[in-house]
Amino acid sequence: MEITEVRAKRINGDNRLVGIAAITIDDCFVVHELRIIEGKNGLFVAMPSRRMPNGEFKDVAHPINTETRNMIEAEVLEAYHALPKPEEE
Repeated sequence: MEITEVRAKRINGDNRLVGIAAITIDDCFVVHELRIIEGKNGLFVAMPSRRMPNGEFKDVAHPINTETRNMIEAEVLEAYHALPKPEEE
């Protein structure tokens, strides 16, 4: 599997959500709404999810192993860090 495109966008707000991203896998499958979140230990990528009737969130799409999750997170965060900072725009 290869991530062939990453599109990231900064979100300006007062919460922990700092960006959103979409990835294209093998030039044939897109996953939208990956959230870039400022956590206690730095940025991390949350997979697209949906709120269930009981109030819990369940991932709509997610990697099934740590290696793939780490690869997606690294690619998304690299694209996010390459974006111009708000004061540079």
